[in-house]
Amino acid sequence: MTVGIVIIGNEILSGKTDDTNSSYFCQKLRELGVEAREIAVIPDEVPIIAEKVLDFSERYDFVFTSGGVGPTHDDVTIEGIAEAFHVKVIRHPDLVRILKTWYGGNLNGAQLKMAEVPDGSRLMAQDKLHFPLVVFRNLYVFPGIPEILREKFEAVKETFQDTPFFLKIIYFQTQEGTLAEYMNQLVIEFPRVMVGSYPVLHHPEYKVKVTVESKEKEYLDKAVHRFLKSLPEGFVVRVE
Repeated sequence: MTVGIVIIGNEILSGKTDDTNSSYFCQKLRELGVEAREIAVIPDEVPIIAEKVLDFSERYDFVFTSGGVGPTHDDVTIEGIAEAFHVKVIRHPDLVRILKTWYGGNLNGAQLKMAEVPDGSRLMAQDKLHFPLVVFRNLYVFPGIPEILREKFEAVKETFQDTPFFLKIIYFQTQEGTLAEYMNQLVIEFPRVMVGSYPVLHHPEYKVKVTVESKEKEYLDKAVHRFLKSLPEGFVVRVE
């Protein structure tokens, strides 16, 4: 499974708001065994939203959008998705009903905007959420507010369960440049592992953290064993 993430909001690009949603998605997807392949941060502009969601929809199994689904003038994610796939924007009757219950009666135009979806959308987790998640084709339309986004993701995360990643972390008291030739050889010998190298400054215990990952546990164990055997004595601080 692969996921493309589209973060929508002028407030992110202007620096007024920090984007925590993409890092949350990446962490949670990794736990589920799903690869987040690309993150795009784009403004609240319908043509740009349309172009990006169409592109991601064609290249990834799932697309997560975040932001642009509220009642204000700059909430144009739904319009952008509809434009991308040449469908109408409609008011979903279930969402209208939920909003009437929430607001206690008649709805104004801004409130009704939150019931709008691209024609052909479906609702997920209606039994778990006060306001369900809108899904159109392979696009999952999340709000930008982190607390609500996380609540919605938790309600639907089983949809994205895949073969888990297995991970080994190795800490080194030596420089990354010294380790590079050993890591390069590891990747050549074991092409189905993913190797990451992360230098740190001023840590009292180690200078580099190396991660080795695979969806095949035995293959990973064999690769790490071979890697450790290839290293000079005294390089490794510890293995987790």
